Formats: sequence, C-alpha cells, structure tokens
Amino acid sequence: MKSRVAYFGVFTALALIFSYVETLIPINFGIPGVKLGLANLIIVVALYKLPLQEVYLLSIVRILLSGFIFGNYFSILYSLAGGLLSLSVMALLKRRNSFSVMGISVAGGVFHNVGQMTVAMLVVETFSVAYYFPVLMIAGLVTGLLIGILSNEMLKRLKNIRF
Repeated sequence: MKSRVAYFGVFTALALIFSYVETLIPINFGIPGVKLGLANLIIVVALYKLPLQEVYLLSIVRILLSGFIFGNYFSILYSLAGGLLSLSVMALLKRRNSFSVMGISVAGGVFHNVGQMTVAMLVVETFSVAYYFPVLMIAGLVTGLLIGILSNEMLKRLKNIRF
C-alpha cells in the first residue's frame, strides 16, 4: 500500500512538473489554446502502469493542482472536460487491445479537444465556435502522436518496473 501511494505521488509530481515546463517553453503553435500537453504523457504511461481508478484520480488531481497553480477556473473547467473524456476514450481503446500506444494517444488528443470544444459551446451558448473544430482536430492528431511516441518510449524503458 505504501509503495502505491509513493508511485501515485511520483506520477502526480511528474505531471505537475511537465505542466510547469510547458509554461516555460516559448512554443507558439499559432493557434490559441493549443499546446503540446506534456502532462498527458504521464497520464498515458499511468494508463498502462496503474489501475484505471487511480489513473482517473491522478488525472483529476493533476488538472486541479495545475489549474490552481498555473491557470484559473475556466482552465480547470476546460481541462477537466477534455481530460476526463480523453481518458475515458483511451481506457476503452486500451481495453480492446487492438490499438497501439500511439493510436490510443492520438485518440486521447483528439477527444481532449472534443471535450473542451463541447464546454466552450456550452459556456458561450452558441455553436459558432465549432468553426474552430477542424483546426483543433488536426492539433489533437499531431500532439497526440507526439505524446504517443514519447509514451511508447517511456513504457519500453519502464517495462520491467512493477508499480
């Protein structure tokens, strides 16, 4: 039990560190709100190393803490919607055992944006923000693929470590 708590703490700390590092990287994709999502690297790895209920808890804790530290109420709201939908889709695809880590991560990246877009439409009470949807889907594909490649490499190196 103690080791599970310790690993959970390590995963949480790494996700927060990656969230912070991402705020320091002066990469502007030219699309408002689009970022690489380095903290999602930890979520994808945790999906393969921890029980699912702990991964959900990790995702919620990471979103709340990083939102309070680096964001605001709306960033938490958007991140929770995107993060929980993304994790749910990734968990379903992983359960099927017919998708690679990269494929699961790409789906996670796309559905993260779907969740955020849904909340945006509810907040502004109009569907007019949907014009932004194709751009977000492409961004989700690209960032999901990059996170998937990194996650796959991390999982190869963590293969022999039991959590």
